[in-house]
Amino acid sequence: MPGVDPVQIRVGERAVDPVLREALEREFGLDQPWYIQYKNYMVTLLQGDLGTSMSTGRSVNDIIADKFPNTIRLALVAIVFQIIMGIGAGIISAIKRKSFLDMVVTLSTSMMVSLPVFWIGLILQYVFGIWMREVTGGTFFMPISGMTGTTPAMFGANADWMFFIMPAFTLACVFTAYTARIMRSQLLEIKNMDFVRTAKAKGLSNARILWGHKMKFALIPVITAIGMDFGAMLAGALLTETVFNWPGIGRELYLAVLRRDFQVVIGITTMILFVVMIINLVVDLLYGLLDPRIRIGGAEE
Repeated sequence: MPGVDPVQIRVGERAVDPVLREALEREFGLDQPWYIQYKNYMVTLLQGDLGTSMSTGRSVNDIIADKFPNTIRLALVAIVFQIIMGIGAGIISAIKRKSFLDMVVTLSTSMMVSLPVFWIGLILQYVFGIWMREVTGGTFFMPISGMTGTTPAMFGANADWMFFIMPAFTLACVFTAYTARIMRSQLLEIKNMDFVRTAKAKGLSNARILWGHKMKFALIPVITAIGMDFGAMLAGALLTETVFNWPGIGRELYLAVLRRDFQVVIGITTMILFVVMIINLVVDLLYGLLDPRIRIGGAEE
């Protein structure tokens, strides 16, 4: 990529005075061999310091602290959409197998998996943010950019929650489709297992068998997928946040790439790495709560 000179990034388009270049190289540590630069970076990283933005001079830690909470809030709303729509659609599809509802769920999930996220976001912006506003004369529409601004008067002055709906739905679309498919396949797979037949033989109702027996078994891979998806949402919200101008960590990463601000890019990527690792660990620990057969350090038992 062009613009790989950190000094030129810092000063912009103008020519760099040799004295200024020498001072900036000394400030960034670029006057030292690469292995010394690497060692210095790792030492500061282990101390929790992700460096300083080359383009703005601001601490990368401060940038992440400012933007990451917005991404977390967006991802949490998206996870709620995923859980409600994905698990609900999967249950309906499994219970009503080979019915019209099953066909609708199968077709819609196939479409959601196939469509690009940014295209879904643009279509939602046009339909619910522009077209609906024109049709209703401004009475009803969905905000299409940022976290604050104009909202329909019918929802009152404090309707900032509306800014979450479209970006969260866009972010959750693909993950929701996979969740519905996994939920459906799990319920169909276990319907003829011994414990299900035993529950039926005891005369338990279908609802009790579903929620008391099938769901606990079927939710194990679903929770795994949801946990992985939450990490992916934190890491992969770049397209969604860029389309909806959402002031989160994904959009900040996109802007840092455009500015060739390598310290910010590396800092955000490193932070996301640790977040995903922690989420995966938490998901693994949840296995034991859902399935008594999975326990830590209990091989003989």
